[in-house]
Amino acid sequence: MSIDVQQPRPHGLVGSHVQIAGTAGGAFEAQFNYRVHEGHDEVTGGFTAGDGVGGHGQFQVTVDVSGASFALDRLYVEVFWVSPKDGAELDKIIVPVVYGPRIVPGYRVYQEYTVKPGDTLSAISLHYYGNANLYTRLVRANPHVITNPNVIHPGDVIRVPQS
Repeated sequence: MSIDVQQPRPHGLVGSHVQIAGTAGGAFEAQFNYRVHEGHDEVTGGFTAGDGVGGHGQFQVTVDVSGASFALDRLYVEVFWVSPKDGAELDKIIVPVVYGPRIVPGYRVYQEYTVKPGDTLSAISLHYYGNANLYTRLVRANPHVITNPNVIHPGDVIRVPQS
């Protein structure tokens, strides 16, 4: 059996309802499982995918994680199937994502901002949040772009989480 997770994308910014989608199958109608976690708390469930004759079918599930007590803003979305022989989790796909509600209380969406010459994270934070000291929100929401909070480059596109 095989699994291809197309959503969320690695380092995607997600909210309290995580969309998991892709294709899976390789058996008549296979049972797959998902887990959304950050090492302390997790939300789990399952779905069926396939075409009834061993082919692959699309899947899409919405996972409500609003009741989880996540302590971190980095989550992992895992999709796998369980071996009936020994209970092993097989063909596991792990997608790291960023959990917006741990960055901005009431997170709903993000805006994209293209860094201009002379910009600083503090200035961008002041513009969007009214407080230059909240620049860490930008750092936390963009681990794939901002590796050093003292260095951003013109042309970088960063996500600005909004409530």
